[in-house]
Amino acid sequence: MSRASRARRIVTAAAFGGGGIGALGAAAIGVLYGETKLARRRIPAAGSEPPKADGVWAAPGIDRARPKPLVLAMLGDSSAAGYGTHAEDETPGARLAVGLSSLARRPVRLVNAAVVGAVSEALVAQIERVLDDEPDVAVVMIGANDVTHRVSASISVRHLTAALDLLAGNDIPFVVGTCPDLGTIRPIAQPLRWLARRLSRTLAASQAVAVVAAGGRAVSLGDVLGPEFAAQREYFSEDQFHPSAAGYARAAEVILPSVAAALGLSTVSRPAGPFTSTKARPVAQAAARAASRPGTEVAAAEVRGKSAGQRGPWARLIRRASSSAADSSPDATEDVELLD
Repeated sequence: MSRASRARRIVTAAAFGGGGIGALGAAAIGVLYGETKLARRRIPAAGSEPPKADGVWAAPGIDRARPKPLVLAMLGDSSAAGYGTHAEDETPGARLAVGLSSLARRPVRLVNAAVVGAVSEALVAQIERVLDDEPDVAVVMIGANDVTHRVSASISVRHLTAALDLLAGNDIPFVVGTCPDLGTIRPIAQPLRWLARRLSRTLAASQAVAVVAAGGRAVSLGDVLGPEFAAQREYFSEDQFHPSAAGYARAAEVILPSVAAALGLSTVSRPAGPFTSTKARPVAQAAARAASRPGTEVAAAEVRGKSAGQRGPWARLIRRASSSAADSSPDATEDVELLD
C-alpha cells in the first residue's frame, strides 16, 4: 500500500473514531474564507529566530562531560524551535534536555533541527540533517502550520508517516507532540475558531494513529495552554499566537515522561480525574479521545496476545509522570496505563 493510501485510511479512521468534521455549506465556507484572511492579518509574521539552544545540557549535580551524553533531536515547527522565547534555557528543547538529564542522571546533548513556519513536508529533510548526530531519541512537534496553511490532513499524515518511517528505519525511538488545539488562539475569531478547533483535533487524532502504526508514542498537546485564552494569558507570547516561556514549560512538562519511557527510563502512570479504565480500545477511538485530553499518551497495546482486532490496532490512553514527580502520590502505579 502506498503512503498516500495509508494516509487517507488513517485520516478516515481518525475521523470515524472522533465523529468526523461534517460538511460545510457554501455560505459557511465563504464566511470562513473571509475570517481566514482577517486572522492572517491579526497574527504577525515571525520577526526573528528563536534562541539557539544546541549543545550539552545537564541537571544540577550532573557532570556535563561524563558519562557520554544522550542525544536528543528536536524536530518540527516553531513550537519545537521555541519561537517566542528570549533565552536558550526557555526553549522546549532545553527544558526537555535538562528534565531528561535529571531522570537519566547523565548529560543530554540537544540537536534542534526544527524550523519556524515548517509544515509536515519539511520533517524528512530535518531528520536527514540530524542522522549524523546519532540521536538516542527524537521529539517531533508539528501540525499547527499544516492547519493554518490549509494543508489537507491526508497530505500532512503522508509526510509525517514518511518521516517516522525514516526514524524507525534508523532505530531512533520517537515521541510526537500532536497538533495543538488552535481554537484557543485569541486572534482567530468565530466561526473560524470553531473550524480551527475541529481541524486541529482531527489532524491530531490522525497523527496519533500514524505514530502508533509506526511504533512510536503520541502525546496530545490539545488545549494544553488553557481552554480560555483570557484565563491563561501568561502562556502566550507577545504575538498572542505562539507560546511564551511559561507555555513551552507546560508543553515540555507533558511530553517529558513519554520521552523518558521511550528510552526505557522508569515512569509512573496514574488515573486522570475520574477516568480509571485500563481497557484497550481501537487506535482511532483512542486517538480521538486523546485529542481533547492534553497530556495523554497514545501507545500500542495488546488484547489477549493480539495487537489488532476487527476495528484495527489496539491502543491505550496513558497519563505518565516521571517517577520522581509521582513518588508522593499514593495513587501512582509504575507501568500501569490508567485512563478512560
